[in-house]
Amino acid sequence: MRGTEVGRLFPVVTATLVLALALALSACGSEEGVSGGGSVQGAESGERGRMDMQEAAERSDAMLDAVLGAIDPDVQWAHGPTTTRACGVTRRRAVMTVISADRRQTFLDRAEAFWRKSDYRIKAVNKDDVFPAVYAVTKAGFGVSVSFRGKGQAFLEADSPCVKESKVAPPATEPNGPAYEGVYPLPRPAVRSDFWSGKSGKSGKSGKSGEGS
Repeated sequence: MRGTEVGRLFPVVTATLVLALALALSACGSEEGVSGGGSVQGAESGERGRMDMQEAAERSDAMLDAVLGAIDPDVQWAHGPTTTRACGVTRRRAVMTVISADRRQTFLDRAEAFWRKSDYRIKAVNKDDVFPAVYAVTKAGFGVSVSFRGKGQAFLEADSPCVKESKVAPPATEPNGPAYEGVYPLPRPAVRSDFWSGKSGKSGKSGKSGEGS
């Protein structure tokens, strides 16, 4: 009888083990799919996990360099304050060129066009007549913005995603005008531009030498 009972139990035990193994493999596959979130998202998450605040600040500087370099004619700018939060860092720049009310939307349009070309996602656009702004985000989770504030001054900001805590050095990029080191708040715009400080009727598609003091 014992041999018969063992013989009857063996297929049941075998089937149970096979089922358990199949469930375990299925769980592994599902877990990988959820945590990976797709190849792009997984790669970006890994990149953010390895990046520290200093590296994030350098990436932010590069993004601000790029958008300012894409705005034609050039504008004069200065570094704003760098701030850190629990696990991120923000770099800022202030435009010292006078941008007239007629030119503010053009300035934002050129920044937005560059970000779209760079495959950034445009998160929001504020069409306010006095304080317009545009906000974008990169695939790696960096937020960038251009906004107009008091006295029509344009400000650019780059916010990092959550990264590893570290010390953050001042920006290495030299401003293309006075540095205003130790000066806060920064002065209001005072640099005149034939294009940016003028009326919308003037042409200004090219020529990066349209600034005066």
